[in-house]
Amino acid sequence: MKRMTGQMITVLVTFGLVLAVSVGALAAPLVYSLPIHGEIEPGLTAFVARGLQLAERNDGVVLLEINTFGGRVDAATEIKDLILKATVPVVAYVSERAWSAGALIALSAPEIAMAPGSSMGAAEPRPMEEKTVSALKAEFEATAERWGRNRQLAGAMVDADVVVDDLVEKGKILTLSAQDAIEWGMADRLAISTHDLLTQLGYDHYEVIELTPHWAEQIARFLTNSTVSSLLLTLGFLGLVFEITSPGWGVPGTGGLLALLLFFGGRYVTGFIGLEAILLFILGVVLLVLEVAVVPGFGLTGLLGIASVLGSIILAFGDVQTALFSLSVAISVTAIAVILLWSRLRQSRLLKRLVLSHEESPAAGYRAPADLKHLVGKEGTALTPLRPSGVALIEEGRYDVVSEGSYVPANSAVEVVEVEGTRVVVRELR
Repeated sequence: MKRMTGQMITVLVTFGLVLAVSVGALAAPLVYSLPIHGEIEPGLTAFVARGLQLAERNDGVVLLEINTFGGRVDAATEIKDLILKATVPVVAYVSERAWSAGALIALSAPEIAMAPGSSMGAAEPRPMEEKTVSALKAEFEATAERWGRNRQLAGAMVDADVVVDDLVEKGKILTLSAQDAIEWGMADRLAISTHDLLTQLGYDHYEVIELTPHWAEQIARFLTNSTVSSLLLTLGFLGLVFEITSPGWGVPGTGGLLALLLFFGGRYVTGFIGLEAILLFILGVVLLVLEVAVVPGFGLTGLLGIASVLGSIILAFGDVQTALFSLSVAISVTAIAVILLWSRLRQSRLLKRLVLSHEESPAAGYRAPADLKHLVGKEGTALTPLRPSGVALIEEGRYDVVSEGSYVPANSAVEVVEVEGTRVVVRELR
């Protein structure tokens, strides 16, 4: 009896331990770690949105591991909006730096932790225009104020005219070290690692799920990178220019269209643009093809085609300044290519339709009019009546002449009084 009782106690204790471990495992929160590294671009937005959705679906915690020099403000603004709408805890951990657009993402998190030696700020926009500075400054201030942080310091990260006593003087952009950020209330805590941070937040037991961009997001991030976007745009334009100089349709045109397809496709996959930008670009290309192949000359169809293409590119970038910069790079490189290929371009189908290339050359049988100035003062005979034009014999040569206005009978003696180009004016000799 005692033996059975001991066995039952052992089973109950074992069952209790297993149950406790199971309950503890179930109670351990899921921490979704999202790396915010490299350039901030539209492709990153889709990755962050996926991480937030997974955390909300599983009642987890989102940990943003930030180490970036910055990037696209429009992409950072979209990420900020996603974080502010999140229904799960979001923690930003600045491991090394959160500069420029990265600072806006960090400020959008309810909880900010920084590693010793890290920094945050340096968000002055480029190009630095009053309108852009004002808009971005307001964005930073509103985001900081959302979580009770110092709006003046947030504005000083963007606007060099903002002065903060004992911290930043006029003409300088604010960048906070980790210690300064803690002392001035822009960060909540120092943490030497993500484990240290989660322990400070009270998560003694947790499970970290390290998310990484899947292949489609990686491709989208690569294609929406500012440098790659400008390169694709340039290759697209160059391909079309090379195609114009070549007979028929070949590799240059196909490569150019493929580059433009990647340019728009990367932005469409990330949700940064809709079909309207792609359709506008296709419309522009169709109009340009019609201008070259169908419509004579160059007119409204061509202008509308160019406007449609440029408009679609501006929509694709989502920012006029960025679009104009990338367009200027692409157009400059294309212009250099046109100069280098001018000898071939002169024989292209497009230029032949735009420019009248017909020449009245001697090889084609054309001759420049003879200089008749030497006939002034010479005398001759009217071979036909001059009414007032006719034919006269002057120095054994037949010339079309006109009288000064009066009728001159045939066989009358005449004198050349004026020559204007090929017009010979004569007067009857009495």
